[in-house]
Amino acid sequence: MASVTCTVYAGISYGRTASSAAASKHRRMVVVRAETVNPDIRKTEDKVVDSILVTDLSKPVTAYCRCWRSKTFPLCDGTHLKHNKATGDNVGPLLLKTK
Repeated sequence: MASVTCTVYAGISYGRTASSAAASKHRRMVVVRAETVNPDIRKTEDKVVDSILVTDLSKPVTAYCRCWRSKTFPLCDGTHLKHNKATGDNVGPLLLKTK
């Protein structure tokens, strides 16, 4: 019989299946679950977005991901919109702006 070991980090589970015959070879699987990443911060707002003014940036505005699902991580690609709709979360990007 196979045994399963599973660890969850930030809504992503990393699992390992091993049988007694193949104990040295492990199969790994990744399962992404739709769950909130913001359980209690400013839940009365539609979307939590913070802006920080910085004097030395190459672009006027840079958006950084805080939902951990962006395909361009650490930069935001707008994936939080789909995440928020699926989970009822209100996470948004961190915006760095030039002064």
